[in-house]
Amino acid sequence: MTSAARVCVVGSINLDLVARLERLPGPGETVLATGYEEIPGGKGSNQAIGLARAGVSVSMIGAVGEDAAGTVMLDALRHEGIDVSGVRRRPVPTGRALIGVDDAAENSIIVVPGANASLTPDDLEDVSGSISQAEGLLVQLEIPLDTVARALELAGPDTWTVLNPAPGRSLPAEILRRCRVVVPNEHEVRLLGGVAVLLEAGVSWVIVTEGARGARLIGRDGSERRIEPFEVQPIDTTAAGDAFCAMVTARLASGDDIERAARAAAAAGALATLTPGAGPSLPTWSAVRSLLDA
Repeated sequence: MTSAARVCVVGSINLDLVARLERLPGPGETVLATGYEEIPGGKGSNQAIGLARAGVSVSMIGAVGEDAAGTVMLDALRHEGIDVSGVRRRPVPTGRALIGVDDAAENSIIVVPGANASLTPDDLEDVSGSISQAEGLLVQLEIPLDTVARALELAGPDTWTVLNPAPGRSLPAEILRRCRVVVPNEHEVRLLGGVAVLLEAGVSWVIVTEGARGARLIGRDGSERRIEPFEVQPIDTTAAGDAFCAMVTARLASGDDIERAARAAAAAGALATLTPGAGPSLPTWSAVRSLLDA
């Protein structure tokens, strides 16, 4: 039996504090919640869990606090079979995300970095082998930018380096040129200066996710293809983007071509909207394959 592809995630680990509301509040407005949960989250953690459920071998590199929330997050990652030997514990609070989700499945998110902000390039040196030998590397922007840059530098020449540029911000060309794939949403791609800027910087493929309209796949060779959406009735869209990024990285690391990987990612994103919460909503490869077959 062929061993599973190896993917390394360098990113954030948060405990999500989720309030459910009939509608999201406006500026200065107080709205009573209809429910509350504490759920494992953080873009790095979510994407690591999504990768594990996609059937690849996952190493997580990040930082949590020496608090109860840090223990909860490490236990949650271990429960998914994720290697957490690269996760540091720091004498600061574990990161938090304050999330409001309304009855229309729209959300509003405030991220408190906490221990995530303490992850430095030096923290990557003793796990550099995990990064350089992996078939896939997935990074986001909820940790310091110089740490993201160092992770990309450590990747092997054949590694599928995938960047999810969230939260959105402009990025230096030296980071972008090390990314084979960049997966922004419509808002993030504008903050990056547009698809043309990414391709000119050396990115091979840009996949712009467009929510219910699916996604656009644009290549440096000038090709552009539409990835059609899957029709679902969403309950909570919180981790749809994380599910998409995890699945596209898993399928590329496992040998799929970019269009097949993007199609599987679209299915994963759609399935993620059917379950409340971030971590709980991330689908398995078998569920994605069933939707693709259907």
